[in-house]
Amino acid sequence: MNSAVFLDRDGTIARDVHYCRRAEDFELLPTVPQAIKLLNENGFKVVVITNQSGIARGYFTDEILAQIHDKMRGELAEYGAWVDAIYYCPHHPDEGCSCRKPGTALFYKAAGEHGIDLRSSYVVGDMEMDIEAGKALGATTVLVTTGPQSRVPSPQSPIDAPDYVAADLFDASRWIITHSQQNLEPRT
Repeated sequence: MNSAVFLDRDGTIARDVHYCRRAEDFELLPTVPQAIKLLNENGFKVVVITNQSGIARGYFTDEILAQIHDKMRGELAEYGAWVDAIYYCPHHPDEGCSCRKPGTALFYKAAGEHGIDLRSSYVVGDMEMDIEAGKALGATTVLVTTGPQSRVPSPQSPIDAPDYVAADLFDASRWIITHSQQNLEPRT
């Protein structure tokens, strides 16, 4: 079974543009290609799981979203980095689907299609819903503070605290690699 790092897109990989509707509006955050390349080089599957309700709202189409993701893949490839898969929920939040984060259906779909062990995997995102999904999966969670709605939970917060709070995806990637190596070392 493979270990994976599940990444949120907006606010984690890319600048959070309100309903990114055009490929030209998509912008990778600094050091993201290097962060993803580091995960690639260390044997992790890298899977993007993203809520894209702009489709249900009529702001953009599946075809436009594919163009945005093609741009993302192209920019990552310039650095020798790649994502193994992208899964997205096109539904409106009011639809109550199980694929919209914090729902876990897309994570389970990815796990089945890519032979991923969820319990040895990581979920990285900039919002509470990302951490909530990761906790529901039994994965290790990392909150990045690069999104406009990112907030570090206070010790009294009712939400589950992430396992680590990172300044950005590069910080998260370095921590994930160290954490995963420590978990492989035999205990004495």
